Amino acid sequence: MDREKVDTFKYVREMNEILKDDGLFLVTGSMENKERLKHNAMTIGWGFLGTMWSRPVFAVAVRHSRYTFKLLEESKSWTVCVPAKGMAMALEFCGTQSGRDVDKFKEMNFTAKKGVEIEAPYIEECPIHVECETILKADMKPGQLKAVIEKELYKTKDYHMIYFGEVKGVYAVKDAEKLT
Repeated sequence: MDREKVDTFKYVREMNEILKDDGLFLVTGSMENKERLKHNAMTIGWGFLGTMWSRPVFAVAVRHSRYTFKLLEESKSWTVCVPAKGMAMALEFCGTQSGRDVDKFKEMNFTAKKGVEIEAPYIEECPIHVECETILKADMKPGQLKAVIEKELYKTKDYHMIYFGEVKGVYAVKDAEKLT
């Protein structure tokens, strides 16, 4: 599918709606050196696209226990991919299976394509993808978050690392909004 670069915030409303309903794909890894770093897709339900430090930034939260965390620590770039209609099963699979145990791209028949401006791949079957380069990591620690939220969401003390990625480009296929 041919893609064109679009305004960074063109699909922010669609991304936020999908994020709070079914989720988006966070894709990490590399297409360059498969011995060092393989690529992986994880479903995310938390994140946001906005402006920080006078730059467009996408922030994602990844628990330290996740395989994606390991890949993000080894890589400088990642993508957020907006699923097409009909990808609910793939979102569920990528949110419940670990890339340590299964090749999600193979299992879901995803096509990995190298990013245009970054090393990390995106899922070709997704009509929109956001290319990001990590500019800041914020490691959550006990007691930093409002107590009621921490008690509700961190019962096992498996905290998140928040990755802030400078958006290097947003790419979409023609009529992407009709496909999401």
